[in-house]
Order: sequence, then C-alpha cells, then structure tokens
Amino acid sequence: MVAHALYDLFVSPFADFAFMRRALAGCLALALGSGPIGLFLVMRRMSLMGDAMSHAVLPGAAVGFLLAGLSLPAMSLGGFVAGVLVALLAGLATRFTSLKEDASFAAFYLLSLALGVLLVSKSGSNVDLMHILFGSVLAVDQPALILVASVATVTLLLLSVIYRPLLLESLDPVFLRAVGSRGGFWHMLFLMLVVLNLVAGFQALGTLMAVGLMMLPAITARLWASSVGGMLATSIGVAFGSGVGGLLLSYHFELPSGPAIILLAGLVYLFSLLFGKVGGALPRYVRTRHLEG
Repeated sequence: MVAHALYDLFVSPFADFAFMRRALAGCLALALGSGPIGLFLVMRRMSLMGDAMSHAVLPGAAVGFLLAGLSLPAMSLGGFVAGVLVALLAGLATRFTSLKEDASFAAFYLLSLALGVLLVSKSGSNVDLMHILFGSVLAVDQPALILVASVATVTLLLLSVIYRPLLLESLDPVFLRAVGSRGGFWHMLFLMLVVLNLVAGFQALGTLMAVGLMMLPAITARLWASSVGGMLATSIGVAFGSGVGGLLLSYHFELPSGPAIILLAGLVYLFSLLFGKVGGALPRYVRTRHLEG
C-alpha cells in the first residue's frame, strides 16, 4: 500500500505522461549546464552579473518573437546575439571609462529589460509576454529539449577544455597575467557560455527564472562543500533535485512549474544557511564554541 502510494506520488507522473518525461530530461540538461556555470559566477564574484545577463537576452528574444512568433530558432538566436552584444558593450564601457564591470552590466541590463518588455508588450499579447518572461518547463517540446541538451553538452565539453585556466583566472588572476596567459580571452569565452545557458534556460523557465536555477544551487553548494569538485557535484545535484521536486509540485498541486522549481531551490538554500556543513550558521557556531571550550 505504501509502495503504491509512493509510486503514484513520485514515479507515476513521469511514467504516464510524455511531457513530464521531456520536462525531466530538460531539468537534467539544465542542471548539467547551468550548475557549473553558476558556480564559476559565484567564485568570480559575478553572481549579480548572472542576473544582468539573463535580462540582456530579452530584447533579442523579443525581436525573434516579433519576426517569427514563438519560433525556437529565431528567439534563441536573437537572445544569444543580444546577450553577447551586451557583454561586449559592457566590456568596452569598462575598458574605456572609469566604470567598473558590475556597473556597466547593471546599466546595460536595465536598458535591455526595458527594451525587451516594450517590444513584446507593444506588438504581442500579455500571454506572449508572460511566456517569454516566465516560460513553462512542462511545455518543453522536442526541439527545445534538443537545444537545451546541446547547450549542456557544449558547456561541459568546453569547460573540460578551459577548466584549468578558467579556475586559475577565477582564483588568482594576477598570477595568470604574470605567466602571460590571456585572461581576457577566457573571461569572454566564459561569458559566452553564460549567455548560451541563459538562452537555453529561458526556453523552459523564461528569462526571469532561468538565472535562478543557475545561481541558487551554486550559492547553496558553497555552504556544503569546500573543494571545487564537491561544489560542482553539489550544485548540479541541487539543481536537478529542485527540478524534479518542482515538477512534482507543479503536477500534483497545479502550480506554475518554473516558479515551483526556483522556490524549491530557494528553500534548499535557506535550509543550507542554517545547516550547511561548511558555511552554515549552526555548524559554524558549534565549531566556534568548540574552539572556545
């Protein structure tokens, strides 16, 4: 009896419905791609830039939508071009003015967000705007799943190639410049991967939610693991677990899937703030009391 109830609760939705299986595969692909990218953003102290980049893809996706409707290739290409363009413009503004990179990204992302919302609301309906901003992982079709899986594959392959210089550039950029390596090249390549994963994420979660699955698991991972490998595994695990849990909550309680996934990841983060083995408040308090004793 208990086994049957557990089956109905956790397995039956994925066994009975193809759209749930596609959503599950999409969550796995998003976790594999976004988890490592989010962790490197956190390690490079660029967490808020991830949010800025997620908004930067909106005007490009809006232009693709206006030209071709809800066309996956058009919106994806437009979002990628817009994201890369904002990254380049922010980099140029930082290089040739006195502004810091975070300030440049903040300015361009606000412009991008306003322009994107204006374009869609002017020529589309409120339903179209909600779809682009918030998406629906339960509505992921075969082409979108192929896109998300392809982006995750490219991300993992490219990260395996640039892992060492990217990690060194994240932890000790001064040493990387001292040995003559091209830190700026790795930085721009990494930003392109960020844009790629945000473009893949907005197909399922929308532009406003895509960054949540990228950043919340990565921040949570810092509270549980001290090694980079451990943080990578934890980030991917939390992202995928939040995806599965959010899908089940969405299915059983008729909730919007994207916010359910992000809120579950947020609850895991709040739990980790208290109980995280490495950086949580209670373990740190226990260690401090032990040393005082």
